[in-house]
Amino acid sequence: MTTQHPSRPRFRWHESLSFRILICVIAAVLIVEAVIFVPSASRFRTEWMRDRVQAARVAALALEAAPSRMVSEELADDLLMRAAVLSVAELSVDMREQILAPTVPFAGPTLMVNLTEMQGMTRFNATMGTFFAPEDRLLVIRAPGSAPGRVLEVVVPEAPLRAEMTIFGRNILILSLIISAAVGALLYLMLFLMVVRPMRRVTQSVEQFRDDPGSWTRRLSPTPRRDEIGRAQNALSDMESAVSESFRQQERLAQLGEAVAKINHDLRNSLSTAQLVSDVLSRSEDPRVVKTLPRLERALERAIRLTSDTLKYGRSSAPDANITALRLFDTVEEAAGEVLAAQPGITFDNQVGLQDTALADPDHLHRICANLIRNAAEAMEGEGAITASFEGTALKIADTGPGLPEAARNNLFKAFAGSTRRDGTGLGLALSRDLARATGGDLKLDQTGDTGTVFRIELPVGE
Repeated sequence: MTTQHPSRPRFRWHESLSFRILICVIAAVLIVEAVIFVPSASRFRTEWMRDRVQAARVAALALEAAPSRMVSEELADDLLMRAAVLSVAELSVDMREQILAPTVPFAGPTLMVNLTEMQGMTRFNATMGTFFAPEDRLLVIRAPGSAPGRVLEVVVPEAPLRAEMTIFGRNILILSLIISAAVGALLYLMLFLMVVRPMRRVTQSVEQFRDDPGSWTRRLSPTPRRDEIGRAQNALSDMESAVSESFRQQERLAQLGEAVAKINHDLRNSLSTAQLVSDVLSRSEDPRVVKTLPRLERALERAIRLTSDTLKYGRSSAPDANITALRLFDTVEEAAGEVLAAQPGITFDNQVGLQDTALADPDHLHRICANLIRNAAEAMEGEGAITASFEGTALKIADTGPGLPEAARNNLFKAFAGSTRRDGTGLGLALSRDLARATGGDLKLDQTGDTGTVFRIELPVGE
């Protein structure tokens, strides 16, 4: 059955991380410029009004130079026009002196502005109010006069101020856009090289893993970067290598399982032939044949079951157990005799009591003990001692070998991974644990070290 992967979504440039980073940078610069614009515009407004006051003072000085402080209407209009004001007056505590009178009566709303008192939020509020003021509003500006205690009062139209502030704001906006575009492009380039491009490679690799985990055409290479992105890329590169190796191993195991399935029929036929030969031998009157034949028959039966159980293990199903009460001494003794017959340098000490019994499957327990004893003999390379004992509910198999290496302990009960021999499959301990658990018990590593290794087979005690 072919797995259907969802179609890859169409790439849209406006959904990319780089585009979003660029927009965020431009927006951040514009926000900062907007925050800066208010005090800048307020300062521009204040300086504009001070310029008008200064022009009014210059016009008043020209009037002081005239005889009897009297000028013609044409000159007065010219002074007002040059100063860009409507009227100029000077106030004292009890008198108002009109220096330059308006040429026409005032019409429209007025706003009183005292340059000596405008500070903080008052200036900011008045600045923003200028943009929304009526077209005909007049500003009555008051500033320090020509002598202490006197106040200079200048009336100007607000429309020119609003027009100049609009131009000022437009210039600030254009400058802000230029700055934001330049800063955004620079930051985008740096972020693209440092973040976006590495993340794009990581994303492409992850998407390919999603679409086809078993094929790697765009492998990530390790990077010397030590930041978060570098660590993520290196971790993903290690994961790709591990997963790729795992897929190759799984493929080899699948091929191995297929090969075992193909030879299983022939192997069982060969074992059946051996069984027929054992039937012929059963009619022999030779005492040695009569004594050895039962062991041969049981060995053949176990071999036939082993081929079937191996296939069952490949299908992730544990062999069925036939639970019965049995004497542990006989089972351990028979397993040791079968395994150590060709190991004269190994001494076996069966310390299991003659009356110790347990609930277990005879064949399962025999295979577990045989596997443990065989592994111990191979680990000791034909020289050493093996001891079997029963304590409480645990049957223990101990040896005097060199102990298990660290790599073998981590994968001890994993098929095809826990073997310490080059030609080993690691299937023995994995099957042995499944057999022990099928009887309601378990198989565990009790201890290991330079003095030897002890495995513990936990079984329920029978009467």
